[in-house]
Amino acid sequence: MFIDEVTVSVRAGDGGNGCISFRREKFIPFGGPNGGDGGRGGDVVIVGDHDVNNLNDYRFRPNWRAQDGEAGRGADQHGADGKPCILRVPPGTVITETETGRVVAEVLADKEEFIVAKGGNGGWGNTHFKSSTTRTPRRANPGLPGERGEFHLVLKSIAEVGLVAFPNAGKSTLTNLVTKARPKMAAYPFTTLHPQIGIIEYPELYGRVTLADIPGLIQGAHENRGLGHRFLRHIERCRLLLLMLDMAGTDGRDPCDDYQHLLRELELYDPALLEKPRLVVANKMDEDIAAKNLRRFRKLNQVDVLPISCLTEEGIPQLKEELHRRVRLGNTAS
Repeated sequence: MFIDEVTVSVRAGDGGNGCISFRREKFIPFGGPNGGDGGRGGDVVIVGDHDVNNLNDYRFRPNWRAQDGEAGRGADQHGADGKPCILRVPPGTVITETETGRVVAEVLADKEEFIVAKGGNGGWGNTHFKSSTTRTPRRANPGLPGERGEFHLVLKSIAEVGLVAFPNAGKSTLTNLVTKARPKMAAYPFTTLHPQIGIIEYPELYGRVTLADIPGLIQGAHENRGLGHRFLRHIERCRLLLLMLDMAGTDGRDPCDDYQHLLRELELYDPALLEKPRLVVANKMDEDIAAKNLRRFRKLNQVDVLPISCLTEEGIPQLKEELHRRVRLGNTAS
């Protein structure tokens, strides 16, 4: 199951108590204080991990706690520090404090770390309280409690290319053709139920491009219809938007209207999305009506259009080359 939004409660470890102890050895019956300090409590740390692709680990386990520090001991032995609690999340996860709504951090890279709750300091042993006037201090400090909090984790996928379309445009088929991802394919809408991140390999160029295939949008996606917000947020960080149109007009659709509706949904969700470079892919060019629709589309819209057919694979190599040129070579001009 793909989970991209969870709430977790975390608690850092408490510091260990300081120790009250005195040196007692043969021939030294009245030795000085030798109580050790308590260990520090473990932190709660959120770490980016590229081997994790969703937040499913936290759906049924929302409570996390780090280890407490050990208490100090005699003979100047300090308690061991508590082990940290590590929460591994996919890069692209936004961490928000639920009480205030404040964004605490955004995990954008593998192995990037953020401490969301610090462990409490350990208490001092009675050694620290020895002075010229207090030779046998019978005082030690307790450990301090660790921080705690509740955080909302939201995954916004990090991919270089975001594939956007209405249902049945052929997104899953295209993703299968150009990447290693294997989304479900069928001849009915909404076969993609959660975002897929695929990798387009370029062995001869020793490079790769990541592509996010989000579930098909419906009109009103900006109002969260069809879970539009949960899907659209996965393309916020993409460098290039790949807008796919069914140029054959299957199910009575008009590709010109579809294009304008897609732009409208993106603008209403976040106007900044329209500022991103975009490339239009005209699919199903193997059907007779597609050529006529493409001519009309180009007449009405002054945008780059790349005709392809996922059935015959016509135009697929050119599409892969164009994505590499725009993303890897830095030429993302529309």
